[in-house]
Order: sequence, then structure tokens, then C-alpha cells
Amino acid sequence: MGIFNIFGKRDVTEELTKSSPFKLATEWVPYRIYAGKRNSALLVIKLKNLTKEPLLTSVVAELPKQLGFDTMHLSGEQERRLGDLAPGEEKELKFEVYPTANADVGEYTVNLTAIAHYRDYGHVLNAVKKRVMIDVV
Repeated sequence: MGIFNIFGKRDVTEELTKSSPFKLATEWVPYRIYAGKRNSALLVIKLKNLTKEPLLTSVVAELPKQLGFDTMHLSGEQERRLGDLAPGEEKELKFEVYPTANADVGEYTVNLTAIAHYRDYGHVLNAVKKRVMIDVV
């Protein structure tokens, strides 16, 4: 790693992979969706960089087949690229979630993944996963 010191760069990958780089907080507004009706719920995600380095960041949300990100239910997965997240910076994302016509009453799991990248969005440095539940009544 001495060659990085010559050019003024240091290797911080070990620091960034030791612990969780993000704080991921979620909230549903409203906290449930009604089956058989045209309605939606807003998934609000607050993502905070806990490291001392800027991170190239993206968030991926995956829905079960009974839910969708649009009224036509064409997509069950969505990625948002946030760019560089400065140390201590917090960003808020919003995903609109709709029930399908065949959504049964019950509790459904939404998988969220916050990813720290290096170089570009094709290289993953670290990730934080969280599962959130939504009630369909």
C-alpha cells in the first residue's frame, strides 16, 4: 500500500468494511394498504452516512409480486442512485407502493439494500440490508 502514499491516496477499504456504513430508517405513510382498492402507501427512507469518508451510494427496493411501484405493476424492483453521500450526510428517498388486483389480505415484506460502491456503481464495497413489513387489509 506504500504506492498509494506516494500519490497522496490512502486505502480506506478496511475501515469501510468493518462496520455498517449506513443508518437506514424507514416509515410508511399510511402504514397500511387496502386490498381491492386503488390506493397506495409511501415508503419514506432516511439514509445517513456513518463513515468519515464520502461514499458513492445507491438504494435498491424489492417488492413481492402482490405489490408494485406503479399502478400497472410492471416493476417489482427499483434502484435509486444517490451519487456521493458526504460524511454524516442524510438523504431522504420516497417510493410509492401500490397493491395488485390479486393482493390478498396479509403482511408483506419489502427488502431494502443500501449499497456503498467504489469507482462506479458496478463495484460493491459494503451493503446494509433491511426488511420492512406492510399490512394489506
